[in-house]
Amino acid sequence: MMEDYTLPFWIYLLVVTVLVGGALKKMLASHLSAAPPLLAWLGASVLGGWDPLPTDLPPHGKAVLITGCDSGFGKAAAKRLDALGFQVFATVLDLSSPGAQELQRSCSPRLTLLRVDITQPPHIQQALLDTKAKLGLQGLWGLVNNAGVCVNFGDAELSLMSNFRGCMEVNFFGTLSVTKSFLPLLRLAKGRIVNISSPAGDQPFPCLAAYGASKAALNLLSTTLRHELQPWGVHVSTVLPSSFKTGQSSNSEYWEQQHQRLLQDLPPALLEDYGEDYVTETKDLFKSHAAQANPDLSPVTDTIVRALLAPQPRPRYFAGPGVGLMYFISSYLPASLSSRFLQKLFMKKTLVPLALRKASGIHLMISNNNNNNEEEEEEKLK
Repeated sequence: MMEDYTLPFWIYLLVVTVLVGGALKKMLASHLSAAPPLLAWLGASVLGGWDPLPTDLPPHGKAVLITGCDSGFGKAAAKRLDALGFQVFATVLDLSSPGAQELQRSCSPRLTLLRVDITQPPHIQQALLDTKAKLGLQGLWGLVNNAGVCVNFGDAELSLMSNFRGCMEVNFFGTLSVTKSFLPLLRLAKGRIVNISSPAGDQPFPCLAAYGASKAALNLLSTTLRHELQPWGVHVSTVLPSSFKTGQSSNSEYWEQQHQRLLQDLPPALLEDYGEDYVTETKDLFKSHAAQANPDLSPVTDTIVRALLAPQPRPRYFAGPGVGLMYFISSYLPASLSSRFLQKLFMKKTLVPLALRKASGIHLMISNNNNNNEEEEEEKLK
């Protein structure tokens, strides 16, 4: 779950024109030698990371393992890659889940389902053994680290420590464990690692501290691995999607359950400082945001295909409208404007914490009383 970056087209076009025009003016004025590559980057990123689908690397005969295929990006990617001719190993939490059964029914016999909880090392080792048994000496062309969770909503102070640990356990440590286990097979094939991350790992989105921190760790890991694995011929790419309907994010009951759990687990003093209405508004905003997310997952699956088949895959891919524009704004505008842009776009809160409202009311009362006293003194002097 992520922010919905979609803007009305004319607003988007106006912002792009102003920003790109300003950047061009500065570059021409300063005669930057880096202008041509920077312009190419701007064009590609602002337009949503467009990249023609390569045809010179055939998918047939290439094996790919995808984590988190019960639903969302993982399930969609497994179906897409299988249709293209890849040999797909799709990990699911439950072999009898609706998503797993759908993959079994709709995909070719090349697809293999593996039951894997990426937080459980024995599951990963068994998946490695099963994959090796089918691949023989072939090696693994691609690893798509898709499995992830977002188990928090709310300010960092209101988020439970278990939420921070839960996000890190899956999004970072689980992904790291899978990657380390399958790296020998990837090095053998001089293959690809594609990590499905989030702009929340780079941008300070309000109320996503636990999720964002885990994705920030993943983003740094991806960059480090890209440098370390280059001598082995293994490419590492990060996919940064915009807002899409995946997993529990589109389930209204999920947000209600998370909300009730938070209210029950918060210390009474902390809940009193923030106010139950403040917490409830945050929940309602998350629900509204999730309901408006894009149900078409093809921008992400298309990007995964590009990262797996491009002769020279890019380090980062923006998947979905507006992500490139957001990164451009964060790179070239002052931090205060960039933060305001994120807050207006993602969490349009109308309430401040209850304690601040009370303090503001007291200040206003004191101010009014002082004004009244001054007026009374003036009357006496008359």
